[in-house]
Amino acid sequence: MRLEGKVAIVTGAASGMGAAIAGRFAREGARVILADILDTEGVAVTTEITMRGGRAIFDKLDVADEEGWRTVLASTIHHFGKLDILVNNAGISGGMFRDIFDSDGWNPLLDINAKGVFLGMKYAIPEMARIGGGSIVNLSSISGNVGQVGVHLGYTASKSAVRMMTKSAALQFGAQGIRVNSVHPGLLPPMRTSKSVGTPEHRREILRRVPLGRSGEVDEVANAVLFLASDEASYISGAELPVDGGYLTG
Repeated sequence: MRLEGKVAIVTGAASGMGAAIAGRFAREGARVILADILDTEGVAVTTEITMRGGRAIFDKLDVADEEGWRTVLASTIHHFGKLDILVNNAGISGGMFRDIFDSDGWNPLLDINAKGVFLGMKYAIPEMARIGGGSIVNLSSISGNVGQVGVHLGYTASKSAVRMMTKSAALQFGAQGIRVNSVHPGLLPPMRTSKSVGTPEHRREILRRVPLGRSGEVDEVANAVLFLASDEASYISGAELPVDGGYLTG
């Protein structure tokens, strides 16, 4: 098993990519903390993992809440004694707001997508340094690399912030054995919060720019995250891994 003996926190783990990542980690031997604001869905995913023989617990977490992060880290250490892996996956879509200049969208997009990553690293890195190292995988997006029509400007700003925070943390904490990388998904099944960019018309427009000619699946993102989180990627830090069917090559 590729994560045997590891302890991992996965945020936004109640659905979509987060649930796929948490499930994959558990199948690979990790003890997983599923952190999400959606407690009913999070408990259901946790129960499914444990029924299949995995080891997992659910902790309710608003990733933009600093006290919530303190509580989750304390719970992780209480239950499992350490933290090896953090996956900052929680986020909301740039298509949640139809007006790309919707002022009400700016704060939640930056709070959840960027501040949540900042706080996750703030509290995870000391615990990883305490045991001599660890791996952090931050979920950015192709929108962190290029602009996209119809996507709220706050989303692009937040995902660009994740990209650069990743590089900065990799530079500053590598000497403590902590690797930090980002994954940049492309066109995937619509998120719960996708709304305007989840329409068939918008998806067809994006698909025309994908060399592989199809949308991706959440399990394909989970595979990339698993690789970067594992010791197989022991000499990779500060890297950006697109999972986009070739979108960013154009």
